[in-house]
Amino acid sequence: MQRNTLLNTDEIGVFALGGLGEVGKNTYVYEIKDQIFIVDAGILFPDDDLLGIDYVIPDYTYLKENEERIVGLFITHGHEDHIGGIPYLLKQVKIPKIYASGIAVDLIEYKLGEHRDIQMPKIEEYKSYYTYNFKGVELSFIRLNHSIPDMFGFVFKTEHGNLFHTGDFKIDYTPVGPHAEYDKLAQLGKEGTLLMLSDSTNAEQEGLIQSESKVGKSINELFTRIPGRIIIATFASNLYRIQQIIAASELTGRKVAVFGRSMERAIEAGIQSGYIKPKKGTLVDPEELNKFRLEETCILVTGSQGEPLAALSRIANGSHRQIKTVKGDTVIFSSSPIPGNQDPINKTINLLFRNDVNVITHGPIADTHTSGHGSQPDLKLMLTLVKPKFFIPMHGEHRMLKHHKQLAVDCGVKPENVLIMDNGDVAAITKDTLRHAGRVQAGDVYIDGTGIGNIGNSILRERKILSEEGLFSIVLTIDSNKKQLVTDPTVISRGFIYMKGNEELTQSLSNDVKKLVQSELPKKSYNELNLKQSIIDMLSQKIYDITLRKPMIIPIFMTL
Repeated sequence: MQRNTLLNTDEIGVFALGGLGEVGKNTYVYEIKDQIFIVDAGILFPDDDLLGIDYVIPDYTYLKENEERIVGLFITHGHEDHIGGIPYLLKQVKIPKIYASGIAVDLIEYKLGEHRDIQMPKIEEYKSYYTYNFKGVELSFIRLNHSIPDMFGFVFKTEHGNLFHTGDFKIDYTPVGPHAEYDKLAQLGKEGTLLMLSDSTNAEQEGLIQSESKVGKSINELFTRIPGRIIIATFASNLYRIQQIIAASELTGRKVAVFGRSMERAIEAGIQSGYIKPKKGTLVDPEELNKFRLEETCILVTGSQGEPLAALSRIANGSHRQIKTVKGDTVIFSSSPIPGNQDPINKTINLLFRNDVNVITHGPIADTHTSGHGSQPDLKLMLTLVKPKFFIPMHGEHRMLKHHKQLAVDCGVKPENVLIMDNGDVAAITKDTLRHAGRVQAGDVYIDGTGIGNIGNSILRERKILSEEGLFSIVLTIDSNKKQLVTDPTVISRGFIYMKGNEELTQSLSNDVKKLVQSELPKKSYNELNLKQSIIDMLSQKIYDITLRKPMIIPIFMTL
């Protein structure tokens, strides 16, 4: 059995394949006694410049090369940036068992059910009071609060000391669901914590993050004041919020119809697990909506982030099959923008205003949302309770990690005991030392809708050229026996120039290609591949000289 050569015999290795320097694709690895514990397997949603890409996942090469040392995949909670990569991981790496809890189990089972080509490992459901023993490691759990139920931090008890992985959390003294186990955090601090990895998402935010229950009161108040139909958008995974919306609808005598596949699935899982408790008759099929007056209905939709194909975007642009907005409707965004999503959300809001709809977003006037990630006071409380000797900020962009380091130093962690890392960087730990030991292979793997798998950087570059510069293609019909052109070359342009107004340019380029081909065809050294390249080189230069553009050039040969 091979071992990580970056580590000395007695050292523990900790690194991330995703989740450092970014918010998403959280995949962390703990190497203890030559055993690999994978914590979470998330996806990252792409930026606009990743054309046609659906998801970004980590490079799993290291796990594939060391799969015989993997003891399991351990899931902190059921958000996509922590479980979305599981099907792609399982397609490449043999995982003996997945450990998950509560709602995460249902969400993982749904997700894996959509991928038929996966060998399903056993899913072991843990509870907060469980412990598991592996070689030289005891794993236990601490329930914390987040914007999805059943979020747990992990404690790895080792011969060197306790390692604590917080997962995503916020401090909520009046949560909608079960309370966090602060006594366990204090006990951890009392025993002594060797290393903590902690959520850095809101490390730049100074103010207190308000309680989820306060949002519930705010939603009740809004529903009482709004006279017409309500269309409300939130994250499908925020089961507490969905329950609050259902309760507010019941309070004001409204029926609730749900639109959006991920929302329907989340509600089904929430009802099964008891987090969503609608009264009989509250949830109605979309087809039944016309039986009720508009003011007696609430429509719960996906699309709070302006996703173009989600229900709310289609309602806003008028392309939704069943729902058309009417004057007097109120749309509530019970969410806040994920970094980088402001433009599509603004576009949706503008379309709604054009439709004469009232729009309420989270702000000073209405508390329609709260974050699931702790701000500075929460992060400081976690540091103060757990008292780690060594600290690695995780789950955040680089500036967030830096801010979190400063908070740790303010709370008494020595600056030299804090390590800020990138994906692939390996931290080596003993009871006395923390060092940067080197790097393992890490990077981004792009998944697009074809389901083929990794889309390489070269394909993305081609898509970028096509989107910015267009395509110029020239079709040549060649008689291979007589070694001559049968007809004049045909020019096709897509997204480069408008053919009708530019006959002179296209004719001139066609003539240039014709001359080149006629001179090359009779030569003994004629080679189709070389001729194609000569055409590309000549056209690239001529087109750039005339238009200052560099379209993608594709010569097509038809041989008779």
